[in-house]
Amino acid sequence: MALLGWGLGYLIATRVFFPAAPPPADVVEVPDVRGMGVAAASERLSGSNLLLGSVDSLRHPSVARDLVLGQSPLPGQLAQPGTEVRVTRSLGAQMRAIPDVGGVNADRARIILESSGFVVFIDSMESEISRGRVVYTVPEADATVALPAEIRLFVSEGPPRVPMPLLLGLDEAEALSVLDSLGLVVSGVEEVFRFGRDQGVVVEQEPPADTPMERGATVRLAVGRRGG
Repeated sequence: MALLGWGLGYLIATRVFFPAAPPPADVVEVPDVRGMGVAAASERLSGSNLLLGSVDSLRHPSVARDLVLGQSPLPGQLAQPGTEVRVTRSLGAQMRAIPDVGGVNADRARIILESSGFVVFIDSMESEISRGRVVYTVPEADATVALPAEIRLFVSEGPPRVPMPLLLGLDEAEALSVLDSLGLVVSGVEEVFRFGRDQGVVVEQEPPADTPMERGATVRLAVGRRGG
């Protein structure tokens, strides 16, 4: 009961005998000018008997150039008429051209792009370009984009590979034709002594069948011949 009586007495004292002073009559509420152009913000402040103060500038990745990013005093605060409201306007996103890293080693290309402010992702693809080198970027080189921006590197896995065919038992001419159609190069044909049906056909091959081969890789054959 004593606690209840104390609380009731406090409420009567603060609300009846000693009420809080009302806000001064000579203050105004600061309007929200964020998202406005500087000229429009100045006009809005003037309508509230406030003045546009200093204007700072700041890069921003998503707010359009010349729009107000922030203000001081903040919206809703009370200020005396004639108070200056400082604002910060956007300079817009920083624009940068994508460096041309085509043909560059993927690790080196990543360093170049990340040091330029880009976020890098890497995909791989088959290409005639040497393995580990950049084939192209998306967006393409020299395109101008707003930072931060994502750049996707497409990195070569090397030329397309084909399985080494099984050539054993084929005529020499037929074997050579098959290799040529696959873009493989015969580095040499060795003649080895053979009887009967092995004469004139492939009896040895290197690499063996099913070995993954790049175009231009070399193949060695041995063909059966009757001894002279």
